[in-house]
Formats: sequence, structure tokens, C-alpha cells
Amino acid sequence: MKQKITQSNNKGSISFLEKVRAYLILHAHALFSSLGRISRNSFTSAMTIIVMAIAISLASGFYLLVVNMQQLTGKIESSNQISLFLKPSVSDNAGKKLANEIRKNSAVAEVIVITKQQALTEFKQYSGFGDALNVLDSNPLPTVIQVLPKNTLDDIQAINSLMLTFNQLAKVDFAQLDMQWIQRMQTIMDIMQRGVFILSLLLGFAVIVITGNTIRLELQNRQDEVLVAKLVGATHAFIQRPFLYTGFWLGFIAGVLAWLLVTSMLFILQEPIEKLSVLYNGSFDLSYLGFSDIISLLSLSSILSVIGAWIVLYYQLQQIKPK
Repeated sequence: MKQKITQSNNKGSISFLEKVRAYLILHAHALFSSLGRISRNSFTSAMTIIVMAIAISLASGFYLLVVNMQQLTGKIESSNQISLFLKPSVSDNAGKKLANEIRKNSAVAEVIVITKQQALTEFKQYSGFGDALNVLDSNPLPTVIQVLPKNTLDDIQAINSLMLTFNQLAKVDFAQLDMQWIQRMQTIMDIMQRGVFILSLLLGFAVIVITGNTIRLELQNRQDEVLVAKLVGATHAFIQRPFLYTGFWLGFIAGVLAWLLVTSMLFILQEPIEKLSVLYNGSFDLSYLGFSDIISLLSLSSILSVIGAWIVLYYQLQQIKPK
């Protein structure tokens, strides 16, 4: 009796494994047969993929533009410091002690002290009045503390609060920072980020429409095949499967081509950008799509294409009925 029960359980487990195996085989067949159909209709498929790749590469290109602009503003931000001009009576040593106290502030990233003698040397070097300054009996320039705040371009209110705190220090004569410049840069970055988001939505919708139209034409060309499948009792899920995989391949290949287009454009622009950076005494490393960005790009393009295919199939299959 126990042996019969064991045999029955084995048959049940084998039956389940066979169902899983058959399910995987059907999907693998649909996956590769749809790729073969795309290759056979090479010209039509190539036109569709190129148009989709251009749309995807535009969205990716503007995304990289914002990423590189953020990198550039990060470099600009490092020179955007609050200058604290101490009172003339404050000595260099007292200024260094004040700088040590300012370093303890959690909103401060870096503090640099410029002594009176350093300030005078720089002024002589860049002002052109070196000989005139030699006539003076004493150094009229104060000790200056340069403070680099954290997240300068992200939180204007915090910077204003920090400026107010510095102005209230007894040893500080006045604090200076171009707040208008920061607000302008912050607004430009906000506009660019929103612009990329809107553009990505529009181009993503374009990918859905392009894929949907391609699948609609494919479905019309294979309408007789679909009618026969419905007559023998095939479900909509079974009929949709190869068309959905066709949409997947269109999106995936278009994503790969878009990645190659964007990478090629950046590679072409890299040398002149580096030359321009050197002319401005800077070092700017152009950012490319990283591994996670590439995976996201391919996933998103594939998903959008499958969505476009599914929407068309859901509507069109309702209209195709055996007579």
C-alpha cells in the first residue's frame, strides 16, 4: 500500500515537472521564433528599431547632459565659498582659533584661513599696485576665513541661516557670498531635470506607439493564422505570446542601439571637451552610462515595447472573431 502511494506521489511530481518544462519550452520557442521572424523582415524591422533607438537615445542623451552638468556644478560649487572678513583688530592667531570653531559646524565642509600677509601677497600679485603698497607702513588687509558650505546648490535657506550665524560672530566684520548666483544655478538645474523628465515621458510614449503600430501591422499580416488558432480553441494568452516577444526584441535591440549611439556621440565629444577644460585650467571627466544605467535603459526600453504590443493586442484580438 505504501509503495502504491509513493508511486502515485512520484507520478504527481513528474507531471508537475513536465508541465513546467512544457511551459518553458513554449516560451523559449515563442522567444526565438519571434526573433527569427524579425530577422526575416529585416528591412521593416530595421526601420522600426532605428526610429525607436533615436527616440531612446535622445532621452538618454539629455539624461547624461544633466548628469554632466551636475558634475560641473559640483566643481563650480567647490569655489563658491563664503568669505568671512575679520575685523582689522583681530590677529591671525585669533582668526585660526575662530576657524577651528567654525570647522565644528555640521553644515560646513571645509575651512581655509588666509592670513594678512598671504592676502597682501595675493593682492600685490593680481592687483598691479605692488609698488604703491610698499609705501604703506602697515598691512591694511584683514584676516579672511573662506568657508565652503555643504550642499551649496541644494538648500538656499540653510546657506542664508549660515550667513546670518557668521555675521553675528564678534570677530567677523562682514560675510560675503553671491546668493543670486546660487539661486540662478539651482533654478537652471531644476529646469533641466524637469525638462529631461518631460522629454523622457514623451519619448517613452513614442516608443509605445511605434511598437504598437508595428505589432498591429504584424497582426494584420497574420490574421488568418490567428483565426485558425481561435477556431481550434487557442486562448488570447497563447496567441499574444509570440507578438509580445516580438515587442520585447524590438525594444531590447533598440535599447542596445541607443546605448551605442549615445556612447559614440560622447566618445566623439570627449576630446574637444577635454581640450576646452584644459584651456580653462580645469579637469572635467565626461560621464558615460554606467552598468546600472545600461541595465535600466535596456529594461525600460523592453518594458515600454511590451506594453505597446500588449495594448494593441488586447484591443485587436477582441475584434478578430471567427465567422
